[in-house]
Amino acid sequence: MIPQPSWITVLIVLPTLAPMLGAALALVRGRSPSFQRAISVTAISVALTASGMMLYLTSVHGPFAVHIGGWGARDGGDGPLGITLVVDRLAALMLVVSTTVLLCVVVYAIGQGIRDGTTEQPVSIFLPTYLILTAGVCNAFLAGDLFNLYVSFEVLLAASFVLLTLGASAERVRAGASYVMVSMVSSLIFLAGIAFAYAATGTLNLAEMAVRLDDVPDGTRNALYAVLLVAFGIKAAVFPLSTWLPDSYPTAPAPVTAVFAGLLTKVGVYAIIRAHSLLFPGGTLDTVLMIAGLLTMLVGIFGAIAQTDVKRLLSFTLVSHIGYMIFGIAVGSLESTSAAIYYVAHHILVQTTLFLVVGLIERQAGSSSLRRLGGLIASPLLAVLFLIPALNLGGIPPFSGFIGKVALLQAGAADGSVLSWILVAGSVVTSLLTLYVMARIWTKGFWRARADAPEGDMAASTPSALVEEGTDVLLDEREDVGRMPVAMVVPTAVMVVVGLALTVWAGPIFEFTDSGAHGVLDRNVYIGTVLGTGGGR
Repeated sequence: MIPQPSWITVLIVLPTLAPMLGAALALVRGRSPSFQRAISVTAISVALTASGMMLYLTSVHGPFAVHIGGWGARDGGDGPLGITLVVDRLAALMLVVSTTVLLCVVVYAIGQGIRDGTTEQPVSIFLPTYLILTAGVCNAFLAGDLFNLYVSFEVLLAASFVLLTLGASAERVRAGASYVMVSMVSSLIFLAGIAFAYAATGTLNLAEMAVRLDDVPDGTRNALYAVLLVAFGIKAAVFPLSTWLPDSYPTAPAPVTAVFAGLLTKVGVYAIIRAHSLLFPGGTLDTVLMIAGLLTMLVGIFGAIAQTDVKRLLSFTLVSHIGYMIFGIAVGSLESTSAAIYYVAHHILVQTTLFLVVGLIERQAGSSSLRRLGGLIASPLLAVLFLIPALNLGGIPPFSGFIGKVALLQAGAADGSVLSWILVAGSVVTSLLTLYVMARIWTKGFWRARADAPEGDMAASTPSALVEEGTDVLLDEREDVGRMPVAMVVPTAVMVVVGLALTVWAGPIFEFTDSGAHGVLDRNVYIGTVLGTGGGR
């Protein structure tokens, strides 16, 4: 291992440690909402700053690794013991995008809570739980061994169940129970995969395992790969393992749904990228991945067409666009992997922004159902905040959604196989249908007169905040119509701008994802960095 300064160790643990310490402090000072808000924003800002520094360091100096605990190399062995944290360009990019999203969403949630008077709530656990979720997301991107990755998933599961059931309405508890059951099945499969991997290789360190798997018989390797793909596929909502998602996410409060939709599935996608490139190179299951990617795209978008609630509709588009990322991973070339990484970053930002906008729509109109919405064009700011990410998700030029899709299509065409061309065709169809469902929200929600909506006179008595939803009332009798708190609008606008930055600086960002993809596909770089065999710098 090449010696590195001690501050690197501090830097690499900060994205996990700062939110965990913030969560502890927020729990201790649970009766002080202002302190909770301040410590939450501070902790995530620290994580974002550390992630930005790691993005710079990895772009200049390459990846680096830290072995927590200082146990060093095993006697007579060739690898480190303990918890290994690794940062390469891919992990650093995911950390920066994720912490940016987490910071904007927590400001949005704080603004919503202040406006709704929930500061004396039953939801004083929201911010501590949100910080624990933040730590879990960051640690998943940093994990250099399978068990640490498993622990990250469990932290995410525990925190996400609490967030899903905030308010304890019957609908949310039912959705949360379903979510937990599916997640526990995924965790058990992942745990079985860890046991199989350890039995086959004698290690859980990813770099060390990558080396030893080369000596494992092909049948055992493929079986282990399949088990891990099922576990990660459930997390990533890859068809047919995605049926839980549209029933779970839409019931949560708007900021919770936003961060779940943007980030949690991408942790699964990230794990698939690592498994595909580092542990199981050679593409033995690429055909399966391609078929899964195609079905994920098509089933997801056809499901979206059938929905009348904007939250459920967006949840199905979320599933659909996971298919694009699986497409890029499965093709396995430098160009397709780079395009998949770019598309992951794009989709985290755009999908989160759309769910934040839906939260504003609920405040404005008291509903997210297309049967009740109409006349939203009366709020030009809301229209702009929706239209830009909607066009972006639909893949209209010159937005980042268009750039990412074109890059994926070019990579698929360059691959030249029949299945790749089928995926290219499926991608085009999915993109057109995504544009159709976005246009449907736009025409019915914004341009149609509310009086023309089938249930246009109905609204919710209170907006969907961190507490349970109110009962339906006539729109004219609702007290808080048409008011969008500045603290909710500003982070949403920031998210729109950050999403546009992916378009404006698409060239430099693609250069970065190209180098990130090279580091992912050339696994000697990762292995050399972790094991200190000289491949890391």
